[in-house]
Amino acid sequence: MELGRAPNPPPSMTLTFEITQEWDGSPTGHDPIMITLSRSGNADSITMEVTAPFFNDPGNPGGEPGKPFWELWEYEVVEAFFLGENDKYLEVEFCPHGQHIVLMLNVVNGVRNTIKTKLPLEFKAKINAEDKTWQGVAEIPLEYLPPKTNRFNAYAIHGSDKKRQYEALFPAPSGEHEKPDL
Repeated sequence: MELGRAPNPPPSMTLTFEITQEWDGSPTGHDPIMITLSRSGNADSITMEVTAPFFNDPGNPGGEPGKPFWELWEYEVVEAFFLGENDKYLEVEFCPHGQHIVLMLNVVNGVRNTIKTKLPLEFKAKINAEDKTWQGVAEIPLEYLPPKTNRFNAYAIHGSDKKRQYEALFPAPSGEHEKPDL
């Protein structure tokens, strides 16, 4: 997982990102996935907004909108990783059908270890079938972020079987990996 450097946000800040490449740096061939992170005043959360093409592949995972859904990464998602000190990180995943999953993890000797999963989160999504787009808004509590969060990356995943696409804000260095490792 490649992560770009990001400063600790001041009390009021907005950062906007576009995912335009696949995990290996090749172009996606579709409109960009837009991600906006913002924080206002002394808010105890970061707002993450997603605007993305809607592929509906795979389709709706069937879980209740607004609730955690295990193995959401097997469906169409936009996900973000916030990395802090001691290889601790927060992974948040959002589905156009309204499900989400929040995972706190750490890496020890190259192995990912789950610390907490299915953390509660306020998330709403809306699909625009006419435009074939979707929008989602989540409030990520600051207490979920690992200590001294200083790196960030985001991914979009969609498609089934051999048509599965893994898109990255900060792609892996060329030639370093044979396949995505998320």
